[in-house]
Amino acid sequence: MNIDRCPSTLVPGFTSYSPAGLRKLFDGKKVSPILPYDAPDIHGEPEEFLENREHISISGVQEKLSVLVDQGTIRLTKSGEQGTHLLKPISSRLARASDMPANEHVTMQIAAQLFGISTAPNGLCFFRTGEPAYITRRFDITQEGGKLRKEDFASLAGKTSAQGGSNFKYDYSYLEMGELIQRYVPAWKIEMERFFRLVLFNYLFSNGDAHLKNFSVLETPQGDVTLSPAYDLLNTSLHIQDSDFALSGGLFRGASTHTNRNLFEEFGRQLGMQDKRIRTVIDHLMKSREEVETLVKCSFLSPPAKRAYMLSYRTRYNTCLLYTSDA
Repeated sequence: MNIDRCPSTLVPGFTSYSPAGLRKLFDGKKVSPILPYDAPDIHGEPEEFLENREHISISGVQEKLSVLVDQGTIRLTKSGEQGTHLLKPISSRLARASDMPANEHVTMQIAAQLFGISTAPNGLCFFRTGEPAYITRRFDITQEGGKLRKEDFASLAGKTSAQGGSNFKYDYSYLEMGELIQRYVPAWKIEMERFFRLVLFNYLFSNGDAHLKNFSVLETPQGDVTLSPAYDLLNTSLHIQDSDFALSGGLFRGASTHTNRNLFEEFGRQLGMQDKRIRTVIDHLMKSREEVETLVKCSFLSPPAKRAYMLSYRTRYNTCLLYTSDA
């Protein structure tokens, strides 16, 4: 793997993690982006990977492995060890599977760098055989190794597979999620704007898997309850055919099926936001088109995936966040 830009921040001119990337992802410690393993193979995997899967239980389509940093090397945790990061190897079950780690990485970087969305620190690392893997720092683990209380929105909504079947995490609307924020987050007016921005971002960047388990609240060390940093952001249109919104109820029950800026403004009002703040958030997301293209070009996506990523972004930008004649 030829590394010529930071595998975290995507800043050119680095053959490993940049100082800024190391600060965000590893507390400034020098860490190698090369993993001490060959990539896992679905037909016969090293024992370490099999053992790791047995002692971590995190739901999701993508496989997640627990890792930590040991003397500058990212390695799999052993039984009884507390992982500090999560590793996502390539999933073989989806189209453009080899682009999935870079897809999630660049989408998370766009959210953080260009739109001020609080995200879980993240980057890429690489197996000895060259394949990339997405790595993200666990925001519910403190530097001292303690664990912060985190609840995803499926739990807050009382949704379980036992009650709702396999689609339990999709059977909701984003407005109903906003009502949960009002109920469980004391400073809900501030957090509601963060939520509104994230819902719009997911739409603009074609994240069709923004379901209940991909949003959480977090209890801080000071005892405050806030929205957690964003995680699992990626352009799912590169891998599967998705609907406009992950949740079956869309933005809100009975909403128009014609998605446009007017609909998003109405969504913001129903969340309890003022018109001025709604317009400010949307206008901010309408900026930085050139910067988005620059980050995508600097990403580790393959050339065809870069073209597909920008095509989906431009389509959503041009057709869905501009004003239309129908109110």
